[in-house]
Amino acid sequence: MVVTTGWYLALGAALFSMGAVGLLVRRNPLVMFMCVELMLNAANLTFVSLGAELADLGGQLSVFFVLVVAAAEVVVGLAVIVAIMRRRPGATVDDLSVLGG
Repeated sequence: MVVTTGWYLALGAALFSMGAVGLLVRRNPLVMFMCVELMLNAANLTFVSLGAELADLGGQLSVFFVLVVAAAEVVVGLAVIVAIMRRRPGATVDDLSVLGG
C-alpha cells in the first residue's frame, strides 16, 4: 500500500475535526487549549503534505510561522490558564467570561 497525499489530507481533516469538536463540547479551559493546538497541528500537516506534493517550500515556510505563533500562544495562554486553574480548580470557560470586564 502506498501512502499518498490524500491520506495525509484525510488525517489532517480528521485531526482538525476532532479538535473542533473538542473545542465546542468541552468546558475546561485547559482541554480547550489543547484542542486549539491539535487544530494548529492538523493545519501544519496539511501545509507540509501539500507543499511536498507541489514541490514548493511555501508549505514548510507556513508551518514555521504557525509553529512560532503556537509557541507564543503556549507561553502566554498556558501561563494564564494554569494561574487561573490554581486559584479556582473547578473553573470553567463560563466562569472565566467575567474576566473580560
